[in-house]
Order: sequence, then C-alpha cells, then structure tokens
Amino acid sequence: MLATVFQTRSMEFFPQAAEPAARLHLLVVDVDPAIRSACSEIASGLGYAVETTTDFQQARSLLRSSAADILLVNLPLAGSREGLELIAEVKLLYPRIAIVAMTSSGLVNTAVEAMRCGAADYLTKPFAIDDFSSVLERATQALSADTATRQLREQLRASQGLGAMIGRSPEMEKLYRILSKVAQSSHPVLILGESGTGKELVARTIHAYGANAQKPFLPVDCGSIVPTLIESELFGYVKGAFTGANRSKDGLLVSAESGTVFLDEIGELPLDLQAKLLRALQEREVRPVGATHRVPIKARIVAATNRDLAAMVDKGTFRKDLFYRLNVVNLRLPSLRDRREDIPLLAAHFLDRISRERGENLTLSDEALRTMMRYDWPGNVRELENSVERACALSSGPVLHLGDLPTQLQNSGLEASLAARRAMLPAGQPIEDEAAAPQVTTLAEMEKQAILSTIRALAGDKLRAAKLLGIGKTTLYRKLKEYGISDPMSEV
Repeated sequence: MLATVFQTRSMEFFPQAAEPAARLHLLVVDVDPAIRSACSEIASGLGYAVETTTDFQQARSLLRSSAADILLVNLPLAGSREGLELIAEVKLLYPRIAIVAMTSSGLVNTAVEAMRCGAADYLTKPFAIDDFSSVLERATQALSADTATRQLREQLRASQGLGAMIGRSPEMEKLYRILSKVAQSSHPVLILGESGTGKELVARTIHAYGANAQKPFLPVDCGSIVPTLIESELFGYVKGAFTGANRSKDGLLVSAESGTVFLDEIGELPLDLQAKLLRALQEREVRPVGATHRVPIKARIVAATNRDLAAMVDKGTFRKDLFYRLNVVNLRLPSLRDRREDIPLLAAHFLDRISRERGENLTLSDEALRTMMRYDWPGNVRELENSVERACALSSGPVLHLGDLPTQLQNSGLEASLAARRAMLPAGQPIEDEAAAPQVTTLAEMEKQAILSTIRALAGDKLRAAKLLGIGKTTLYRKLKEYGISDPMSEV
C-alpha cells in the first residue's frame, strides 16, 4: 500500500522538487524491498545519490567504502537492538552523517531510544511522500548549517585582528597598526566613536598589549555614576570624610598602580571634576576626599566618548586644557556601516560563542545575512550582538531566518524588497496594495520617542525623566547609548 501511494503521487511531486545545492548521498537500510525501492525513487527524483542495503553488516561496509551524508535506518521490531547499535556506532565514527531512524507505527519508545543513541530525526511507517521529503529536507538543512558553521569558524580564525577585536576591513587594519604602537607608550589616549563601536574593547586591547598588562584595568562609567561618587571613586577618601566613610579607601587612580584607568563617557564629567582630574594628570598626584595630604599616581589614562568634545570646548561645557591633556593620542573608531565587510565575521563570532554555549551549530540564512549587510546599524557592534542573540533565542532550528531578527531589521529587509520591486516598475506606477499598507511604528521607535519627549519636557533633567518613566537611571543612560543619542535636547 505504501509503495502504491508513492507511485501514484511521484509524478506530480517530482517536477516541483528543487535539487540540493550539492548532490548528497543517502544510504537506506531496510529489509522491505518495496520501501527501499520507493525511498530510492523519491530521493533520486529530489536530486540525491542513493544506495540501499538489506542488512546492518553490509551497511557498515558501505559506510567505510563510500561517503554517505544521510543514513536512513529501519529499526526492527522489539527484541533486536542491531539498528540502535548501528546508529550509536555511526554517531561515534562518522559524527557528520545525519541519521534518520525509521520505525513502525506504535513503536514510539524505539524512536525515542534511537534519538538518544544519536539519530537526528525519525520517520514512522507507513508515511507519505511529503513526510519522507520533509525528513530529507531537515537532514539536508542540518548538514548545510553544520558545513556553513565550520566555514564561518575557519573564516573567523583567519579574521581575528588584535586581541579580541574582529575585522579585516581597511578601517580595522589601519586601527590595528595604530593600536600596536599606542600600546607600547604611556601617553593618555582619547577614543572617539559612536555608541556601540567597541571603545572599551579598544581600551582593554591597549592595556593588554602594553608593558603593564599584568597590572589592573579599571573602568569608570562617568555617565552613570553620581558626580559626588565619581570624585571619591577616582581620588579616594579618608575615614570620616563624609557620612558612611568608616574607613579610608584608595581611589582608582591610585589602586590601578601602573595599570590603566578607563574613563568611559568622559564628556559627562562635570566641570568641577574636570578641573580636579586635570590637576591630577598634570601633577601626577591626587588628594583624597577629606584629606590634607597628596598621594602619587602612576596609572595610565584612557578616555572615551561618543560626544564631540571639540564642540563642547567651544560651548564651554568641556575644559580646553583637559581636552588637550587627554587628546595626546586620538583614536576614532569606524561605525559598523563604514565597515560592512566585517558584518559576516562579527556575526560568525557571536554565533560561534552561542553555538558552543548551547551545544549546537547555528548559522544565518542567506536572506538574513543580506538584510544585515544592508542595515545601517545605528547601535553598531553592540546592536549586532544583541540582534544575533535575539535571533538565536527565537529560532526554532539551526538556521536563523529573517523572521528571527529584530523588528527594525525585518522592516529594513521589507523596505529593500519594496525598493527593488519599485525599480522594476515604470516611473510613478505604485506597487500593488502598497498604498493600502498600514504605516507601522516599531516598539523600539515608540520607546525612543517617549524617552526623548520626557527629557525635553523636563528641560534635560534625566534623573526626573527616569522616575516619571518608571525606569532606573542606569537603564535610561543605557537606552540613550543604544539609540546613539549623546544630547537628547538637540536630537531631531
């Protein structure tokens, strides 16, 4: 009956079948000649090279002599474990082969045990052509994902730049050359770049390749710490200097010894603290809060910001003398949209990490990768990492598709598709149903506008804005960084 179903449906099915990108080899192990014949006919029609055998020993011989990609094994009725033993053996000796167990209906426990032994999928007899073709498609997809992941990992190893930095674009090659020289000096460094471009990673790389890499690397986020706390964090304090100061504490500039203090978002530092930091850098000593004595410092200063410090100097919101003191060496990091050739390498890096954590091979579909290459990435590398993590969390299989990516990327892909369709039509002719399509605002855009409007309504008071929005101050600053907004009052 099963063979009859195959024969009556095969003619209408085969013309619609797409041949695999590479001709894969299928080995079918089953004593039933009708099953072997039907599987061979259908798989051959789908573009697979097929071999069949009736017993497990011959299957072992065929596996040794030829390179099978997919193994379809029929499991005998209860009482025989030959099929399960073959599956376990193949999984051990040929881990690349995709194994599919075939069982009679009602033998659910046998199918489960086969999965435990190493089968990736199972098929219950009797089955229709659609069931069989779906199993082959899933096995092929898994093999493609595995091959793509290995290729990406090899590409990733070749793309490793300096330290943990990823990229082989001309912009990154230039940055590596500068960093290798800067790391050997002890001069202050000012790192400029949009939010999410990896400024802290660059600072850590400078420290790691410097002469004092064994000394501490101490980061300070000047934009998320209350100004009064920044002073005590940087310069330290003595016992009794303020309420709660039950003991003396060295500041980070002293604790770092000959290491590195990384001042992130230096543009957020208040003017009075800018003056104290300038004096500390000039005199190479600090006076702890509440103290009458001074303590020498040896730390190297690396500062970073996504703001235009030169414009802030002109406005009087950043000290000119501190700007020149920090700007001894200036590094401007490229945005991700200015080094698009690095996007696949970065995505592969994040996928490799997540794949190792989850114990499975993950890869991107061609459509998803094309969309990622076209997208402008306002949040830069940080946004790319978050997008890959989200796609991995939502994906139901080893291949991440466009629908698994965040809404803004899906919208970007849709807009690109519409633009391509428009380009194929005569000038002025609208795309069918385009005029009736609803204009949708993403949740991310709504959140951004809510934050901006609240801050503007409060004349720039971020602390009050955070309270009114019902979020923490740190969350508000993080959101502004994600959106690449340095000055909410001037953002259009």
